Amino acid sequence: MRAVDTNVLVRLITRDDARQATAAESFVAAGAWVGHLVLAETTWVLSAVYDLSPAAIAMAVEMLLNHQHLTIQDAAIVAAALEHYRDNARLGFSDCLVLEIARKAGHLPIGTFDRQLARLAGAQRL
Repeated sequence: MRAVDTNVLVRLITRDDARQATAAESFVAAGAWVGHLVLAETTWVLSAVYDLSPAAIAMAVEMLLNHQHLTIQDAAIVAAALEHYRDNARLGFSDCLVLEIARKAGHLPIGTFDRQLARLAGAQRL
């Protein structure tokens, strides 16, 4: 299976460039894999560059999880991270994803200086 880069996901979500959105759709139509890093980068771009709200970013991640042609790396981890993100909008999605990756790997607690992240089960404020 082929994989996609961040900019392909951003085009699928934002559709701000019609030519690139069409090319992205065409590429993923045969199936494409989305790695955690690409997903984390995508949520950062949506927040920092497009100034999307946490609710809009959560909706975009959910759309990617449910996309018929995309396979998300460890989709259950991403879904768990999405739940944390929806419940804690002050956290970045990538923080939630890092926590859930560590949880699945059995490497908790995750040490952090982030007060918001430290409130989640499995995180420890240093």
